[in-house]
Amino acid sequence: MLKLSAFADEISPDLDEQIRVCGENQVTHIELRGVDNQNVLDFSPEMRKRIKAKLAERGMGVISIGSPIGKIKVTDSMDAHMDRFKIAVELAQYFDAPMIRIFSYYPPGEGEDIRRHRDEVIRRMQRKVDYIRDLPITLVHENEVKIYGEKGQQCLDMMKTIDSPKLRCAFDFANFVQAGERPRDNWPLLKPYTIHIHIKDALMGSGKVVPAGKGDGDLETILPDAYTSGYRGFLSLEPHLAKHEQFSGFSGPSLFKVAADALKDLCRRHKVPLAGMN
Repeated sequence: MLKLSAFADEISPDLDEQIRVCGENQVTHIELRGVDNQNVLDFSPEMRKRIKAKLAERGMGVISIGSPIGKIKVTDSMDAHMDRFKIAVELAQYFDAPMIRIFSYYPPGEGEDIRRHRDEVIRRMQRKVDYIRDLPITLVHENEVKIYGEKGQQCLDMMKTIDSPKLRCAFDFANFVQAGERPRDNWPLLKPYTIHIHIKDALMGSGKVVPAGKGDGDLETILPDAYTSGYRGFLSLEPHLAKHEQFSGFSGPSLFKVAADALKDLCRRHKVPLAGMN
């Protein structure tokens, strides 16, 4: 049976509201990205403690630190960025999160081909992998638009070159569509490396984000294949139905429920067992 998680800051900046709506939608774990309009990497010690206590009180877990690591130019200071990365690692340990969501760098200038900087991308990713080598944490790379790993072949290149169980894929359907690729073409390439799945769908051409199964993300074929192939991880709601920004997205409680219901309906129709599904 698959499990349901979410980027809960898509519901509200308020932690109590995040927890309430997650509970109403059978979401048991969150990807910790933002609370009170603060990014997870900027939480004070007091805020960390408050969040951890409230989550524990409600019986909710943290499946991933939804960090923005890797969302900088590939020519920006790596040492400064490693300091931020170390905060993400510290948070993963503090919240008992087994994963940290990361990205693979923007080009130095708008419109430049990030593939020209492939070796530097690999060097930076390897440095992070080396840092967590002996920790119970896995880095999951999200195939975000305009970064090195926006397309399936570049994601595969990273996975095969670094060749470490400490770096794996967070497969995002909508992002591939927005990059002009069919997720059905990338799934066979990345299935062996995928340990986390982000649920958002999009329309080819416009890139407009829509509920699961309403776009061109191929969820109705990929999710059943993932399950029958042995995937037993999380489906993580990242709906982006109201607003999509560089470091966050927003849906609100009502649209979040629309997104959750669409996923449950898709799983029900295609016989993919999902925890909490009636």
